[in-house]
Amino acid sequence: MPESPPPHARGLCASDALGDGGDAVPFALRYQGQALRAFAVRYQGQAVAYLNRCAHIGMEMDWQANRFFDADGQWLLCATHGAAYHPHTGLCVAGPCVGARLVPVPLLEHHGQLYWLPEPPFSTLELST
Repeated sequence: MPESPPPHARGLCASDALGDGGDAVPFALRYQGQALRAFAVRYQGQAVAYLNRCAHIGMEMDWQANRFFDADGQWLLCATHGAAYHPHTGLCVAGPCVGARLVPVPLLEHHGQLYWLPEPPFSTLELST
């Protein structure tokens, strides 16, 4: 494991901010030229991140702010379409888009911190002044 994250890595949160099957940590990014929201969650000890867009129709999925998991913390749900996604793979297993996948965002967990990696097709959002 490298001594430090790559210079292009963007700090997201402390690793312990993500509890298994719990609330997500949201963040903004640019994907294929569009400013979008993404989210990071933890499932069975592994942190994962996806664009906050249902694979069926590109609407945001959270049913409450930063809430994506079902009541048992087993599936990521789309509040609009009822699609259920496997947290590790982003694969839709139930609902109108079975077989489709959420768009994963690359993450790095390093020394108690979580980073997202702005690698193509992702980039950071430039702040306007």
